[in-house]
Amino acid sequence: MKEETEEMQLRSGASIKKIDSAEASKKNYLTRPTLARMHLMPTGEPVAFEVAPDGSVVYYFDPTKVTEAPPEIWYFPRSRKDSMTLPSGNVIERMSVKNAALCGYYPEDKLKRMHYEVEEEPVAYTVKSDKSILYFYDKKTARKLPQMCVKCGKDIRYRRKLCEKCYEKDMEVRRREGDAYRNASYNMDRARTLFFDLELTGVYDHDEILSITIVDGYGELVMDTLVKPARNKSWKRTEKIHGITPDMVTDAPSMDELAPKVREIFDNADHIIAYGVSTDYSHIKYIYETEEERNKLHDKVWCCANEFVRYAHENRPDLRHASLTDAMACFNIEWEGIAHSSIADTLGCRKVWEALFPNYYKN
Repeated sequence: MKEETEEMQLRSGASIKKIDSAEASKKNYLTRPTLARMHLMPTGEPVAFEVAPDGSVVYYFDPTKVTEAPPEIWYFPRSRKDSMTLPSGNVIERMSVKNAALCGYYPEDKLKRMHYEVEEEPVAYTVKSDKSILYFYDKKTARKLPQMCVKCGKDIRYRRKLCEKCYEKDMEVRRREGDAYRNASYNMDRARTLFFDLELTGVYDHDEILSITIVDGYGELVMDTLVKPARNKSWKRTEKIHGITPDMVTDAPSMDELAPKVREIFDNADHIIAYGVSTDYSHIKYIYETEEERNKLHDKVWCCANEFVRYAHENRPDLRHASLTDAMACFNIEWEGIAHSSIADTLGCRKVWEALFPNYYKN
């Protein structure tokens, strides 16, 4: 590092200024060796730096942002407690590779493999079996190096571990394959294609169904009913989302009463589609008694969310979320009814599916 540098940018993007030891002392800043003697470790980034006469960097830390060092390092009895004085005059202690890793300290060659470049002087050391010295450096103050494209190896990574040129070429292939998949003719029967959604008391296995909506490929309601849970008496957290209160389901049929009708509906379907299948399937599968029946149901179930995620990766990589709301906004689809009710979610899922697969049904 050049001595005339007055400011340094850390990996986080924060900038710290160069100061001298006298100014650091006035502000009660602590160097790493001082922290080590006090059995402390920094929890935050350096707040300032100084360039030592040998050109190495000395970082200063805020004394209010420190924590007690791990007991494995300082408080367990050890057979030896050696130290070494560096050319800068700083003293570093000997520690094992394991204890160094607990502090986030690594040898220079390992940091290079992790794509970091050492800037600060060593913070600890160990003695290898051949009596040579192995220095440890703090990963927090090492500089993150740009990684190269895994395909061409020539340019810096942009996305998906690829440089911008390789990424765009890869995306062209993905889009072409994805468009061919989505625009294919699937010849499905609208009457035998079902969309469904459940509202639940929660997302865990012990939670229960509160409402179920089933719609066919024509958009006609096949079933839309509230469900009275057998065990749960309140569900305040999910009530805020779907708006179903305990009073609303007092006179509703139970899932046991509805199961024969739901089985009949599902058994007559070719495909059953939901937005985010895993949670809904994990609850609706219990209307079937045997594993064989559940597997037959699973084979019919398709996930609209998975298909939208693929579309978004290929066509809208800027999207960071893939909820039903995001999918509907992506295709400019308006809600029918109250969002997050089972009927609105089912109708929304159907429209998203048909936007993704415009040739899904028979002509």
